[in-house]
Formats: sequence, C-alpha cells, structure tokens
Amino acid sequence: MNKKSIEIFVGLFVVLGALGLVFLAMKAANLASFASGDAYQLKARFDNIGGLKPRAPIRAAGVNVGRVVSISLDPQTYQGVVTLEISKTVEFPRDSSAKILTAGLLGDQYIGIEPGGDEKNLAAGDVIKQTQSAVVLENLIGQFLFNKAAESGETGDKK
Repeated sequence: MNKKSIEIFVGLFVVLGALGLVFLAMKAANLASFASGDAYQLKARFDNIGGLKPRAPIRAAGVNVGRVVSISLDPQTYQGVVTLEISKTVEFPRDSSAKILTAGLLGDQYIGIEPGGDEKNLAAGDVIKQTQSAVVLENLIGQFLFNKAAESGETGDKK
C-alpha cells in the first residue's frame, strides 16, 4: 500500500466514525425517528407535566409505541394538554390510563400507557380520561419536611 491509499482509508474511517457519533447523539436526544409508519393522535390532560418534552417516548409494557407531539396549556382548566401520536399497529381500550414516568438516572420523562379492559378501543382524536401527573421531587421533599416538622411539634408539646 502506498501512502496515498493509507490516507484515503484513514479518512474514510474517520468519516464513518463521525457519522456513527452523530447517529448515537440523535438517538440519545430522541431526535432520530426512523420509523415511518401510520399513526393516530390522542390527547391526555395532566395537572402537572413535570419535565415532559415534545418527542418524548410513549411506552406500553416497556415497548415504545409512539411519541409526544405537542404540549399546551388549557386556558379554562389550567391543565397541561399533551398530544400523543400512537402507532396504528397498537390499539388501546377506551379505559386505558396514562402516567408520566421517569426513566434512568438523568430523569428523562416519558408517558406510560396501561391498557384497560374495555371492549371498545380509543379512536383518533379521543382523550385519555384517566391520567396520573408527574411526580415532582421538590413537592415530595417539601411534604416530607412539613410532616417531620409537624411530628416534632407534637412531641415538643407533650413534654
């Protein structure tokens, strides 16, 4: 091998490595959506969406079945309205529930759908009525501290 062919080989290797890193970065940021299939949209209302972001995954039994399309605020109820895009290959019963859950150490949030038992399925444009909002760590810590302060106040009065 002469020097020029080695340089070309190394250059190709570097380009392939860079493309691999770009692909991994897109997958990690949920920007790579290579599945191009038919989907239908549902809506869900949450009192608190926490750190949920558009393009967050939607999972059922740990399997990705869709993505969050958009998040908005309902001006009448002041609830977060989340538009979900679900693959047409998956149908959920009408009494299914949606929860905002946390995945991994970084705290990425996603929507988990638990299927119900109704015979009729959700159709495009339907609203998932049973929802559970995101657990906000700050609220849990504040509630814990408030309870501890209340307990210490009760024991202090009895002495």
